[in-house]
Amino acid sequence: MTALDEENKLMSENNQIRDLGAEFTRREIAPHLDQWEDDGVLPRSLHQAAAKQGVLGVGFPVEAGGEGGDLMDVTDLQEGMFAAGASSGLMAALFTHGIALPHMVAAFEKSGDAASTSLVDRFVRPTLAGDLIGSLAVTEPGGGSDVARVRTTAVREGDEYVINGAKTFITSGTRADFVTTAVRTGDAGHGGISLIVVETDRPGFGVDRRLRKMGWHCSDTAELSYVDVRVPVENLVGTENHGFYQIAEQFVVERIGLAVHAYGIAGRALELTAAYCRDRETFGKPLIANQVVRHKLVEMRRQVEVSRVYARDVVRRHLAGESVIAEACLAKQTACDAATYVVDEAVQLHGGTGYMNGTEVERHYRDARILPIGGGATEVLTDLAAKLLGYAS
Repeated sequence: MTALDEENKLMSENNQIRDLGAEFTRREIAPHLDQWEDDGVLPRSLHQAAAKQGVLGVGFPVEAGGEGGDLMDVTDLQEGMFAAGASSGLMAALFTHGIALPHMVAAFEKSGDAASTSLVDRFVRPTLAGDLIGSLAVTEPGGGSDVARVRTTAVREGDEYVINGAKTFITSGTRADFVTTAVRTGDAGHGGISLIVVETDRPGFGVDRRLRKMGWHCSDTAELSYVDVRVPVENLVGTENHGFYQIAEQFVVERIGLAVHAYGIAGRALELTAAYCRDRETFGKPLIANQVVRHKLVEMRRQVEVSRVYARDVVRRHLAGESVIAEACLAKQTACDAATYVVDEAVQLHGGTGYMNGTEVERHYRDARILPIGGGATEVLTDLAAKLLGYAS
């Protein structure tokens, strides 16, 4: 097979994955999304439907219960879903396992020992089958983006850890069956952090508050408390006191994922706006007949395409084994800047209609605001990139 044949085969496979995501969204999501937004939560049946259709496990190894594929396949799948009308909030809620499970899978792939295999069997496989919902708890009240400041403690007593502390802004926290939790098992600083899986039915674990948000309405967000929560030592993910590095390893993928959210909803908002400008007549002619409107649409398209192409290039480099920590930060910011601009112009060009609650561009406008904050605020990531690129003193 020639290089051209390989490229054509890859493009065909990517299109199939993108089509899978789009069709699933049109059939299972779009008819119900407004209601889920009002309800403030996704039904568990959607996770089960996504698993049945082979959507939930894309990017996870078959050996761990997934569908196989890599980060580019996940990107293609999500691009298709956004193009068909999925919201950023819905994707955050449906794919929370994308941040809750990778640390367990990585430990399993590295060692394959009894402990990591048990975690995969108990948590990863059932989640990818749509039977469990997991979440990741790192952020603490007053902690923000500084992972090294984790104060939730886990003290070992015999064959158990006793966990005490609090977490906030936890995606899918009110629905989760388990929470992959960052805890302090050692000294202060990044070297004393571990990851421990906590089942939410354990005594002492509590959802203190369900948080109401500007956007991401169908994605439930929680404040969590841990009061003398006892979990077996077998729930430790990987090696004790290596949690900071485990979390850091997954940051690249998380930030690229948020970039896909950003240019995905921007692209959808652009398409909706272009269609509206063709249909909407003012002063006896379509909006799109005005040069200022056409130029705005072109600028919106430019920003979407630039952010998409750059993010996908970072994905390719990551899969090729390059260190792209700084580039992932740049890709996220580029896409978030594009989303901020595009959704604002989308609402503007829709006029009063765009300001109405329940209009799709209004939803994307609200949802876009969290993206420069989640996964590391833009200011934090810019400073990190400056250090990695040699621009810091």
